[in-house]
Amino acid sequence: MIRRNKFSIIVALVILVLSLTSSQTFGNTSFISIPYFDKLAHFGFYFLFMAVIIIEHRDSLTNTRLLLLTALIPFLFGTTIELLQSGIQIINRRGELLDLIANTSGIVVAIFIWIFIKPYYYPDSLK
Repeated sequence: MIRRNKFSIIVALVILVLSLTSSQTFGNTSFISIPYFDKLAHFGFYFLFMAVIIIEHRDSLTNTRLLLLTALIPFLFGTTIELLQSGIQIINRRGELLDLIANTSGIVVAIFIWIFIKPYYYPDSLK
């Protein structure tokens, strides 16, 4: 199981470390002054997480129901991290609803892209 999901596990661990590390560790960079850059980062990380899960399980995701059930994994992971950020006062982080919305948006976009690409990846599914 670990061998089949190794990239998903690596992405999840990177997200976990970045999410539970104090924001002071990264410091402020002066060349990146994009408003709401952290929301873009949340979107990108969870898009990547869902895309890696889809790629690793592309042969077993035979219908949309399985795809949506699989999407619960990164959604619940992100929700748990946001709750941990709200509950743990040791780190200089706080859970935000906008972060959860950005996480979910990344997951949904990855799903839509797969639904769009899948017929071209598997030409027999066009019938």
